[in-house]
Amino acid sequence: MDYYLIIDILGVIAFSISGVLSSMKKKMDPFGILIIAFVTSVGGGTLRDILIGFPVAWMRNLTYVHVILATTVFAIIFRKKLIFLRRSLFLFDTVGIGLYTIIGVEKGISADFPPIICIAIGTMTACFGGVIRDILCNEVPLLFRTKEIYATACILGGITYFILLKLQLSSEVVFTLSGAVVIIVRSLAVYFDLRLPSVYFHSEEK
Repeated sequence: MDYYLIIDILGVIAFSISGVLSSMKKKMDPFGILIIAFVTSVGGGTLRDILIGFPVAWMRNLTYVHVILATTVFAIIFRKKLIFLRRSLFLFDTVGIGLYTIIGVEKGISADFPPIICIAIGTMTACFGGVIRDILCNEVPLLFRTKEIYATACILGGITYFILLKLQLSSEVVFTLSGAVVIIVRSLAVYFDLRLPSVYFHSEEK
């Protein structure tokens, strides 16, 4: 198993657990939990592959499906331990976007897209599984909440990737450091309650 696939599988595991935790908060049945885990872990990647014209990864490699099934069963069995982990949903969601951002960037590079498009693809890969999860769980997606620095962390991770790439570091180092930037930025934003300013329209009509 190559380094890329290992990182991809780790992202699937992190997002699957994130999906399980979100669906259990809504008291879904096991089938509903599995569906949420599935769309959370592969939703963004599926949209990415369709847009750039690549074969959808989980349809060609059943390892992804097996990992999602196994992770979902594991999370359900050990749900009490996971629930009692402080900020467990935040933890797995943050790790997931860190891993998936860089996976998306590398997919964009392999498709010969310019850096800005690669960063957009990485951000979409990281965020849209969570968007689908939140919509299905009847929540406002984290991506659209003014109090959350979410996509911004992914963009900074993507920028870091291309800066490190210029330094001709090994791919493993570039991948690890760039993903760490996403995780650290989002973690610091939550810890220090940092947020982007909201833009709204104030109507004078009564």
